Amino acid sequence: MKYFIVAVAFLAVSFYGFSQDKIQKHTVQKGETITEIAQKYKVTPATIYQLNPDAQNGIQPDMVLLIQGTNPKKDDKQVNVSSTTAQKTHVVAANETIYGLTKKYSISEDALFASNPFLKKEGLKVGEIIVIPSQSNTTQSIVKSNKKSDQKKENIIHQVVAKETKFSIAKQYGITVDALEAANPEIKESLQIGFRLKIIPNQNAISNQSIPTRDDQSMVVKPEIKKPDYKTYEVQPKETMYALTRKFGMTQEDLIRMNPELKVGLKDGMILKYPINIAPKDPIDKALTDLTKTIATQNKKQLVLLLPFNISKMEGDTVNSTASRLKTDKFLNMTLDFYSGALMAIDSAKTLGLNINVKIFDSQETKNSSNIVSLIQQNDLKTANAIIGPFYQANIEKTAELLNKSNVPVISPLSKETGKLYSNLLQSMPSSDWIKNSMLEFLRSKNGNIAAIVDPKKLSTKQFLLQNKDVKMISLTEKGAVNADSIAKKLVKGKINYVILDSEKTGMIISTTNALINLMATYQMQLVILEKNETLDFEEISLNKLAQLHLLYPSLTRDNETVEGLIFGKKFKEKNKIFPNQFATRGFDVTFDTLLRLSQEQSFEATIENIATEGVENKFSYEKKTSGAFVNGGFYILYYDNNLSVKEAN
Repeated sequence: MKYFIVAVAFLAVSFYGFSQDKIQKHTVQKGETITEIAQKYKVTPATIYQLNPDAQNGIQPDMVLLIQGTNPKKDDKQVNVSSTTAQKTHVVAANETIYGLTKKYSISEDALFASNPFLKKEGLKVGEIIVIPSQSNTTQSIVKSNKKSDQKKENIIHQVVAKETKFSIAKQYGITVDALEAANPEIKESLQIGFRLKIIPNQNAISNQSIPTRDDQSMVVKPEIKKPDYKTYEVQPKETMYALTRKFGMTQEDLIRMNPELKVGLKDGMILKYPINIAPKDPIDKALTDLTKTIATQNKKQLVLLLPFNISKMEGDTVNSTASRLKTDKFLNMTLDFYSGALMAIDSAKTLGLNINVKIFDSQETKNSSNIVSLIQQNDLKTANAIIGPFYQANIEKTAELLNKSNVPVISPLSKETGKLYSNLLQSMPSSDWIKNSMLEFLRSKNGNIAAIVDPKKLSTKQFLLQNKDVKMISLTEKGAVNADSIAKKLVKGKINYVILDSEKTGMIISTTNALINLMATYQMQLVILEKNETLDFEEISLNKLAQLHLLYPSLTRDNETVEGLIFGKKFKEKNKIFPNQFATRGFDVTFDTLLRLSQEQSFEATIENIATEGVENKFSYEKKTSGAFVNGGFYILYYDNNLSVKEAN
């Protein structure tokens, strides 16, 4: 692209005088440009383009242009740029921006607008001649502009395009590569096309830059900088990652993705980015509500269950009988257990007189396929008030996607995965991150000292704990063994010491429990795990020692010894000849909770946002995420008591 710098003695022509000029014809000569022609007739290139739209695509010799201006004289010459009465001007080229011009000529926006007031309303137009104020006249404007930028503390966002380097980007904005990397830690390893970089302008850059000449090939005018698509938030004292994820409705992964500096830990005063469409809020812990006491039955509702019976597959199996499949097919057994619990919930709904029509369909699903599309089309499921299922996450997301426009709530009953979350999707299983963050928040609420012993192979856990500045990491020996002295260095007398352990090695667990028990004579101690660890169930691990350390752990379910829980178990055994397992109980809890939420005066969505409930074994307390989807945060924090009984922590 060529840039033409034109100097003219008089840019302004009165409206009256302009209107009196006759329209003339001009035949383009070889080598002539629009700018030169405009100078001859004392008009702007934009005026020529208005009468000759085709000229915007280029002019050719012998082309006839219509000109409304004064007759050129034979001795008419271009005004000398060095004339003391002339002003520096610039012809606007395609894709040029206000920002690009201020950088090109080392002037402020205020100074450019002062010399060209029409730019504020009309913006730049291709071919238009604008006045470039001299540096001597803009010094004061530049100072004012710098003061304003200091006050606003607003950063520039630059999107990386092909062939750009960290050096070229730093040079463009008058900063160093180190400053660029400090503001954007994610580019230290590599710079990728599409990255959106935060630019903290160097306040001295404007005054130090020289004005580029026409032949300066190092200046590249970038497209106009877009406004940031995020907001910023300053981390408050004692604020935690868990609190921030709840405030913004984001997962920890999403928050770190937007703020890579969080990988090395959260610090007070840190400035974090979050999506511009989010309104931060401090979530309120919901009290448990008994929805059986507020039932409304005036409006009939429809609930649909999509369960993977895979009947057609069973009927087509000529090798294995149904009986043999029931003995070997764990997925089928899980489905039937969930179904039996759901049927119990439907019977309970009938007993309560709920006005709900329930339909059950075979989703015929595997991990990579289902008949969801045909089921939705053939059975008009867009009119349903809520849908439970399918089971696999990919099929759940497909169902939510197809029913998203109809705003039909789709409840994922068993999947712990989190993929693409739609606004009508409800994840009824708490995520692993949610549970770990909630466990840490519980420990903090007890004002205890928190330390951690992490197996070297547990890199994700180590990274997670390092992001929490109040967790003290206990070092291991060179061979990865536990050392009692290293543990003692991280403990505090006079307060409860919570020691988090994450290892699947039997030997490491045994040595840790032995060391902690020996230290109990000096320190108040409690052993903690942040997620389920099946190794603790091995015979080699002493249950008595775990009870002595009051092992604290999270659980999705509880042992319900209430009257209601015992009645459910008894009725289930009477109907199915066996006691309910975890899948049968979950089938009951998820289905019955949905039936009750559909049978309230307020909408189903309102109950999800405002009400927490508790079933036989499961808790449902949904929180809205960035995507609009809801994720259940209900689980139990349990501990071993001295008598080996399990109790819920308060």
